[in-house]
Amino acid sequence: MMFTSMYWYLFICLLFFGIGDFLGVVTKAKVSAVFVSLMLFLIAFMAGWIPPDIIKKAGLDQIAKWSVILLVFSMGTTINMRELIAEWRTVVTALLAMGVIMLGAFLMMPFIGYENTMVSVPIVTGGIVATQIMTSGAMEHGFALAAALGTIVFAVQKFIGTPLASYFGLKEARFLIDEYRKTGIVPQDTYAPKKEPAAGPTFFEGHKKYYGQFTCLAITALFSWIAFVIGKWTGLSATIWALILGAAVGSTGYLPRNILKHANAGGLLNCAVFCAIIPSLATIKPENLLTLSYSICVIFAISIFCIIVFFKYLPLWKIIGSKNVAVGVAACQLIGFPATYLVVNEIINAVAETEEEKKIIHERLMAKYLVAGFVTVTTFSVIVAGIFVKFI
Repeated sequence: MMFTSMYWYLFICLLFFGIGDFLGVVTKAKVSAVFVSLMLFLIAFMAGWIPPDIIKKAGLDQIAKWSVILLVFSMGTTINMRELIAEWRTVVTALLAMGVIMLGAFLMMPFIGYENTMVSVPIVTGGIVATQIMTSGAMEHGFALAAALGTIVFAVQKFIGTPLASYFGLKEARFLIDEYRKTGIVPQDTYAPKKEPAAGPTFFEGHKKYYGQFTCLAITALFSWIAFVIGKWTGLSATIWALILGAAVGSTGYLPRNILKHANAGGLLNCAVFCAIIPSLATIKPENLLTLSYSICVIFAISIFCIIVFFKYLPLWKIIGSKNVAVGVAACQLIGFPATYLVVNEIINAVAETEEEKKIIHERLMAKYLVAGFVTVTTFSVIVAGIFVKFI
């Protein structure tokens, strides 16, 4: 009884997430916390150490169902239209990069099949919410192995994307600093956005004391319900409407950016969304590993091939003005925040020797990498998943 209670299973689930978190911090994000956690679940499922329905036994299945739409609305409130407009070239490059991966789906299908491709492509271009949408859709339609593949794609994508974003970012940083050391002049970024004066305080900032934890949760729940109702009326995914509503209301200044973080509820709901994708791992058998490994290799080989061809050798790089930056920005859809931030910091520490050199690299790369990750992983991947899930 002691080892079959809800609290025991809840402890095991949170322990696996906690081990991933710990190793992520200890290795300074060189080892993905997500990858470690998901691999622990996979190993435990295959070894028979935990039951296949551990998420249900831990009482996490219901919260996992309703947490997604709340989290998406909160993500919408983080959208800063002024920043996106200022970095419009980065936005366009990042969106084209998503389109390039979707185009690559036609190359993937002959090798890994229709269902595997349709489930995996939105996950390659996105994050945890896109993963939850696609894996849940696949499970509902009986494509358990495709759902499992999508979960593993999500687990390993940072290992693929980080070296790519880092390599081309390093090339750009070394070019800038070499030129600066030789001439004392920083190569000009022709397309650098103009700096605008800071905006005044928003309504929220002037009335922050009225936005308590429960108030923020109630606001989030209200707009999530509205998104659900509109979704039923229109047939368009409620998650897409939640994102649109979050961006629309968040842009008015009446709500805090990332409202669930302000409510101190982001961590719990993020954990719940992760829990929603765990059951797909329980369907993997040892004999499936070879097939899954093959599919993973095909998906990422074609994805990287498409990114490099379109943004290094074809003229799409001209939108942003640099081949290195264009490929780096295109790779940000594989990693998202905070990995984009950490990658740029690692590049700065690897190349710069003075504060001035750090500033040069920071100004060239940081905003572009952050915006690219935000536009793809945080924002548009939700829309892509909401559309793709209809075709499974």
